[in-house]
Amino acid sequence: MVEIMTSFIPFPNIYWWAITSQADTVCLDRAEHFQKMTYRNRYYISGSNGLIQLSIPLAGGRNQRASVSEIEISDCDNWQLQHWRTIVSVYKRAPYFEFYEMELQQLFDTPFQHLADFNLATMHWLKKQLKLSFKEVFIDEYRKDYNNGWDIRNMMPGIEKSTDCNFPLYYQLFQERTGFLPNLSMLDLLFSEGPYALKWINDNREQIMASIKY
Repeated sequence: MVEIMTSFIPFPNIYWWAITSQADTVCLDRAEHFQKMTYRNRYYISGSNGLIQLSIPLAGGRNQRASVSEIEISDCDNWQLQHWRTIVSVYKRAPYFEFYEMELQQLFDTPFQHLADFNLATMHWLKKQLKLSFKEVFIDEYRKDYNNGWDIRNMMPGIEKSTDCNFPLYYQLFQERTGFLPNLSMLDLLFSEGPYALKWINDNREQIMASIKY
């Protein structure tokens, strides 16, 4: 029985899926406090000029000391439209983008009040595309230490800018211009590998995990 403890994060990165795709149960922490400068309201994709960070604006700002289940999204920036236009602009020529485009757009057309709800919806969307079936358990009492399995709540951005890690390569649209960007949002791999994305993860799991230390 493999069990994972994780935060609510939007469009989780490849490492996250390398871990959770082998899990029987994924525990989602609704009780932890929001932490700024983490993946909890941001995800990373590749663009023609390099790394792109897509951030979800928060009502009340990012310095709140509230549980993630209480954090609300700001509705003043039309962020969903901006994110969607960026994704289309970047990936419209990716091999499998058209295969997922219509269904993914529905996610960005749906209004969300709470950050955790949007993040969970993105996880569910990717879980469906990858045809995974792990059980989900919601944790409503904060646990600082988690000893039943993998605890990946402390993942921090930064590896995406690395040029010297041994992350396994796959086709990226702008690699010849920007160099390979490791551990982006699963969207990047999905649009390149399509229905073969999970096989790629399974084939490269050991190297993915060895190349990143959280």
